[in-house]
Amino acid sequence: MRFLLDDEQREFARSLDALLTAADTPAVVRGWAAGDHGPGLTLWRRLADAGVFALAVPEAYGGIGPLPVETAVAFVELGRHGVPGPLVESVAAGVLLGGVGGPAAKEWLPRIASGTAVVSLTLEGCGPYALDADVADAVLTVTGDELRLTRGAGGATGPGAATGPGGSTGRPAPTGPGAPRVSVDPARRLFRPEPGGEVVAAGPGVREAARAGGTWATFATAAQALGCGEALLRATVAYVKQRTQFGVPVGSFQAVKHRLADTLLGLEFARPLLYGAAVELADGAPGAGAAVAAAKVAAGEAGYAAARTALQLHGAVGYTEELDLAWWLRRARPLRDAWGTPSACRARVLAG
Repeated sequence: MRFLLDDEQREFARSLDALLTAADTPAVVRGWAAGDHGPGLTLWRRLADAGVFALAVPEAYGGIGPLPVETAVAFVELGRHGVPGPLVESVAAGVLLGGVGGPAAKEWLPRIASGTAVVSLTLEGCGPYALDADVADAVLTVTGDELRLTRGAGGATGPGAATGPGGSTGRPAPTGPGAPRVSVDPARRLFRPEPGGEVVAAGPGVREAARAGGTWATFATAAQALGCGEALLRATVAYVKQRTQFGVPVGSFQAVKHRLADTLLGLEFARPLLYGAAVELADGAPGAGAAVAAAKVAAGEAGYAAARTALQLHGAVGYTEELDLAWWLRRARPLRDAWGTPSACRARVLAG
């Protein structure tokens, strides 16, 4: 049995890395946090052109999925480059709508796959907040056996819309997103959707589709956390090679080497769990949910440990606004807890 990515999957990762490097994602993240969504939405459309959002959308609706392994490849790169926006939520919404079917799926899935719609999502039992609801063309909410959809005014234009003054999209947010909640990461704006919205599906099938969507959200977040941890480790290794103390690089100190080695081990142990979960999802295995939860625990904890290592070895300069590293430091903790806290995921592993 082969446990390595094939040539096509590795080339996919390299192409996304090149795309995101050229896009200057640190500047995109800064703009997104400041309310300038234009560059981020332009990047969103380019990611869609690369096939990222089609990976979880069934072929019948214009996608190429579901392809869990390729999704893991993509979201590791998205996490490593710190791309902002409801990326996980849009992919999970694709799985949810694909499971529900009906008119809502026919309307929204082709737009999710093509990147012409940004969708955020809340699921019962997975937290009350919708990420970046103020930018979304639609917010999906599942409560009990009902799937509700709140439309935004951006549906006619999508992520390619012209930006208004200050770089904003000029599109009103979906009706009733509420006020944003302060987040550790300023580029993650959390909204509590208000009651209401159009009921687009109801019945027991909604619960099953929501469960699948939630599993994919946990899975994609785990991949993001792994990528974030990789970025933090690489930046820290580069820094300790350059910074000197007592006339030698601090990276030559044994205590620093041990700390970096521990961080690397955590990330490398999380990686096979992530791709193992991808295989379980692809095969439709009964234990896929538990495998995803295990990957989320390992990747989330490893990414957060990488952030703590990065902050300690960079010193005070690590959390200054002028250093791009600060954005990754702020993201590691939210990614650890989003779509499944460590305790909730460990409980799911035990139950599985």
